[in-house]
Amino acid sequence: MEGPPGADPRFLGGISGIIRTVTSRSDAIRLLLVDDQELFRRGVTMVLGADSDFEIEDVDDGDAALERIAEEPFDVVLLDIRMPGRGGVETCAAIKEIAPSTGIIMLTASDEEVDLYESIKAGASGYLLKDGSTYDQVGEAVRLVAAGQSLISPSMATKLLDEFVQMSRGAAPATTLTQRELQVLRLVAHGKSNRDIAQELYISENTVKNHIRNILEKLQMKSRMEAAMFAVRSKLIDDIP
Repeated sequence: MEGPPGADPRFLGGISGIIRTVTSRSDAIRLLLVDDQELFRRGVTMVLGADSDFEIEDVDDGDAALERIAEEPFDVVLLDIRMPGRGGVETCAAIKEIAPSTGIIMLTASDEEVDLYESIKAGASGYLLKDGSTYDQVGEAVRLVAAGQSLISPSMATKLLDEFVQMSRGAAPATTLTQRELQVLRLVAHGKSNRDIAQELYISENTVKNHIRNILEKLQMKSRMEAAMFAVRSKLIDDIP
């Protein structure tokens, strides 16, 4: 991952415990970074913390992250997978239990397919690889997830699409959803944001949020990305084999 001038990219990081930006703005995106590598946290905190769009804190493990999220809300969590004690996938699922509206991006060195799939099932809205991701890309990913969208690294997207194709064979239809919910789900699976969906269906963004909440509840799913996988399994997207 690319860092500030003169920094060794292998040793990017942050300070242990919780770090807050000096300034706080009501419209800033509240961001929590969870990673056990101190130097990595320092790099992310230093660069993203300098952007007025973000109010960033960091912690070094999953338990500390859950404690902070129980104390006050965060818009987005950047979460590593490989951590001592409570791992990233387990932490992701626990966060979605106590703060369902919080967006979670897995920011990890793991390009293992099983980690990608398990992260999505746990409720992650994004999956980025540390190797090859720039700070600008991470910042943009945070903005997108805060706005209700989902994204994954291009190299992992290929693996996910391959899985979609396999899962699409013989899947059952989504009979529990209303016609409007099916329309919303199709657009979610095409990567549309809440605003895009609202404009296309001539409804409000709040109505879109309500539909997505109902969809996830009916399908017993935790994230938009998992719902998109269901849409493909159920053959709701015509342009994917």
